[in-house]
Formats: sequence, structure tokens, C-alpha cells
Amino acid sequence: MTLELPSADKKSTIIAFLRHCGCPFAEKTFLSLRSIASSNPNISCIAISHSDQASTDKWLEVLGGAGNVRVIIDPERELYAQWGLGVSSLWHVLNPWSIWSVYKLGKEEGIWNRPTESGSRWQMSGAFRVDKEGVVRWGGRAQQADWIPDFREAVTVLESKA
Repeated sequence: MTLELPSADKKSTIIAFLRHCGCPFAEKTFLSLRSIASSNPNISCIAISHSDQASTDKWLEVLGGAGNVRVIIDPERELYAQWGLGVSSLWHVLNPWSIWSVYKLGKEEGIWNRPTESGSRWQMSGAFRVDKEGVVRWGGRAQQADWIPDFREAVTVLESKA
């Protein structure tokens, strides 16, 4: 599997590799990306899910759709591996800060765990911003499960490099 970045229109791209569908951190990440995509039509936004097509579609429907985000399904996690995103450790997922963040995200924003129909809780997430020439200018892999990328920062980096 190869990730095709938009080349015909020469747009910069923000890519979010999600944790499993049902993960509150994946949900918050996706909702943030969808918001950025809606308010920045000059930027291409891609979300990559390793949950299967049916589970991802069902999850997206619950979240109100994909909006202007292109969603790619990668159940074999080939793209994740190509971008350096492997399987995480027990500490990455179950550290006290991530557990607290699950509770905090639920209480403050109403984003709780949802049923996980496919995908792995152990898959590492990440986010990247790629410029018009295909060079990664921002982002990386999550240092722990509760990492939510700051896509506003990615947009700022895009604008400063334009």
C-alpha cells in the first residue's frame, strides 16, 4: 500500500494516523482534523484508520461523517509501518496520565470509549504535516496513547513555510 499525496493541486497535507475506532483519543484527533479541514480548504487532510472498512464507516457515521477529510483504511497497518508507527508498549497505553486523560476527556468533552469492533488498542498513532514538495515539516509519533495532535500548530507551520 502506498500513500498518495495530492500532487495535481500542489496542496500541503496533514496526515493523522489514528488509534483504533472507539478510542476517545482517536475520536478527539479525528474531530480536530475535520475542523481544521473545514476551515482550511487550501490544505489536504487525510485520516488513516487501521480498523476495517465497516467499523470505520460505522464510527464515522456516529461522529457525523468525514467532512473534508479523506479517510484511508489500512487494516494491515502497512502505511503505519512505513511512517514508523508500530505496536506500542503497555506503559504507552496504560500509564497513569493516559488513564486520567480518558476520564478528563469524557468529563470535559463527553468523549468516552466506544465499542471497538476492529483494530488494535496497541497500535501507535501519529500525525504529520507534509509540504507541497512532499517534505515532512511537522509532527511525529505519539509518545503515549493520550497524545492529541495540535493541528492548529501544523497549519501555522504550513503558513510560515509557504
